[in-house]
Formats: sequence, C-alpha cells, structure tokens
Amino acid sequence: MIKQDKKLRIGLLFGGQSGEHEVSLTSAQSVMQAIDLTKYEIIPIGISKTGQWLTGENVHQQLLEAAGEHPMLAGQGTGTRQSHHSLALSLPQTGPLDLIFPVLHGTYGEDGKIQGLLELLNLPYVGAEVTASAVCMDKVLSKEVFRAHGLPIVIFRAFLQKQWQTNPDTVLDECEAAMPYPMFVKPANLGSSVGIHKAKNRTELEAGLNDAVRYDRKVIVEQGLEAREIEVSVLGNDEPQASVPGEVIPSREFYSYAAKYLEESKMLIPAPLNEEQTSMIQQLAIMAFQALDCVGLARCDFFVEKETGEIFVNELNTMPGFTPLSMYPKLWAASGLSYSDLLDRLIELALARHQEKQTLQTSFDVATAQ
Repeated sequence: MIKQDKKLRIGLLFGGQSGEHEVSLTSAQSVMQAIDLTKYEIIPIGISKTGQWLTGENVHQQLLEAAGEHPMLAGQGTGTRQSHHSLALSLPQTGPLDLIFPVLHGTYGEDGKIQGLLELLNLPYVGAEVTASAVCMDKVLSKEVFRAHGLPIVIFRAFLQKQWQTNPDTVLDECEAAMPYPMFVKPANLGSSVGIHKAKNRTELEAGLNDAVRYDRKVIVEQGLEAREIEVSVLGNDEPQASVPGEVIPSREFYSYAAKYLEESKMLIPAPLNEEQTSMIQQLAIMAFQALDCVGLARCDFFVEKETGEIFVNELNTMPGFTPLSMYPKLWAASGLSYSDLLDRLIELALARHQEKQTLQTSFDVATAQ
C-alpha cells in the first residue's frame, strides 16, 4: 500500500487516434464515475481523432460531441461537430501530475507509443510498459512469444499489406494449405474486434483480407475453431493474480465490434468450467502475462475447443475496456474486488513500479569499470 498524505492528481488520458476512440471515451467516463474523489483529483486530458491534445473541465464532453453520431455513444453527445481552438497540450499546462491513467485502447495508446512518452517524462502511469505494450498489441509477435514459452496457440499465418496487394493468390493458397476453413482474418495491431472477419471460403477470405489491410500493414489469419471464448483478468506486477474466468456468448456468430459494444452479448461470470479447467486457464493467464513481461493489468483471452476441451491462449489486452459492459472490471467484481477498489489497486501498482525504477542507475562510471 502506497502511503498517501494528500489527494493524488491523476491525469486521465482518453480518446486517441485509433479505431477505438469511442470505446476509450466510454471507458474514461466509467473511470471518472467510479474513482474515489476523496483520494484523487482527476485532470481530464483528451486526444482528438486528429491528434490534438486538449485539457479542461469540458474536454470529455467536447470529444463526446465530436463523436456523437457513433452508435456506441448515442444519447451521450449532441451529434454536432465543434471547432476547438485549444492549443496542443504540453503536460505542464495541467500543473504537476502524480500519475497518468492512459485509458487509451488500440494504436497510439496501447501499443507502447504513449508509454514511451511517459517514460521520457518520468511520470508514473497505469499499465504495461513500452515493450510489453508493443508486443501485446502485435498479435503476430505475441503469438511468437507464446509459442517460444510453450503456451498452446492456434495455427496462424501472417502477411504484410504489400504481400497481399502484390501476390494475393499466393497468400490465399498459403492459408488454405496451412489450415481448414473457417479462418479468422485480423489486423495484427488493433483491438476491440475492429477489422475482424470470419471466412468460410476463399471468397470470404479474400474479402476479409481486403478489409483488414485497410487498418494495418500486417495481418494475421488464424484457424477457426468451434470454441468457447473465455476471458481472465490479470492484476499485479511481479506477483500477478488471476480473476475467476468469464465466458462470452456473442450476440453474433463471433465476438465482433458490434457484439462487444453495440449489442447485448451474454457474459457468464464465472464461466461454467470444471475446477481443473478453471485452474489451468488461470495458470496459463499468469504464464502469458509473465512471458510478455506485463505489469499492472491485462485481460487474457482463451479459446476452449467445444468437443475436446483443449485450451488455447489467444491474446493479451494491456488496457482492456473499462466500459459498463467490459469484462475486465466485471471479472474482478466477481472475484471480490469492486470497481473503485480495482482503480485504487491499479494506481498503487503504478506508483510502486515507478518507485522501483527510480532506484535503478541511469549512468555508468567508466573510471570504476573492471
């Protein structure tokens, strides 16, 4: 427990230049409503879709209004677009900050870029650091790490945008040689199921790849399974803990963006698993978290094959959604940790990690070299 003699000034960073901008706004709103304002002073810092950094009391509302026509935010904004004349934010304009909570999902927020900036500023921040953020964001690199650590993963193939554009038949042939239909096509560096397609034949595979390369220079094609989708929340630094598992029953054929955020997909918490399966999934979640050198938090997603019960690690999300529908806080609530207490714990972990890093030397005395 970090000793606290005054209110901590928390810079809540949200919005961002990604396909998950709207998800971030809803997550930030949930955090602001749940956080203990007797302990923390919240300084909103918004990033518009064009990359403008804004601060002030009405920043969240401004970004909501700018995105108000998005179905996820229906009723939360005016639907109008306003002209913002704020200068690009330099963090000192906010006054001194004790910690940054980057409630940013996807590119330019969850992929190590903002974490690198915060490291340069020597500011404590919630969540994974630069390397873990970048590798977890990249579905191809993270699967390579899982494989190197002996964790079970599905068959996959990865391709660059240029490969697809110049040799589409070769890409299609390679996928069909490696795995049977159905297949899933995904941008390698995106979340919230943006750009994901299920392909049951060559025509659908081609259409999915055409869409996925709109979002990323690298795409991944994975073997489709008749599987249950199980998620586990992980919390901690060097000694992480896993929550009870939950199961997602998508409102659609698979857990698409619409199924996650626009419709009522069903969540079973805890997941109906036997004791052995629950223990194995929790252990694998912690192993995956540590294999990718994560700290703070992550949600680990699994596939459990319906017929055989075989378990596969799918991916880790280093800044999972904090919306009212999001699994991460719901799983911890089911494990006995309320949303407000979860936010306290994340802040404590961030401050402890930062203090630990301040003890490391950043210079080398050549004169004393052996």
